[in-house]
Amino acid sequence: MTPQARAEKSAAAMWATDKASQDLGMRIDRIAPGIAHLSMAVTDNMLNGHGICHGGYIFTLADSAFAFACNSYNQLVVAQQNQITYLAPAKSGERLTAKAIEQSKTGRSGVYDVTVTGEDGRVIALFRGLSRSIKGQHFEEEMTNERPHPRP
Repeated sequence: MTPQARAEKSAAAMWATDKASQDLGMRIDRIAPGIAHLSMAVTDNMLNGHGICHGGYIFTLADSAFAFACNSYNQLVVAQQNQITYLAPAKSGERLTAKAIEQSKTGRSGVYDVTVTGEDGRVIALFRGLSRSIKGQHFEEEMTNERPHPRP
């Protein structure tokens, strides 16, 4: 199985039971090994007392992108720590995009950065997620070492 096929199959398995992301109207726009792009339209139900998107919804979008990126290797992975910095408000009716990319993956730990942008490209938030792999897979597959072996 190619790394891309594994990422797609892992995402499909996760998406099938991810009611939180589905119920918020999120969409997976891109998936690849260590990468996930998710988007979500801001609805009036997501607005806070200032009339802008509540930060919790922005965090949830970023966290979902992080989850799909770090789970793209058919290994169960959970969040260990997350941090977000809000830079600009998001408005009702606009589609936000969260682009997660792996920065480091060593042993059971990973570091992922997520940039959330508005439709006009402005940066809404920056998110960093630390991941930790746990026992299990998204689908049955014998795990092998896919690194090429040196020739004698």
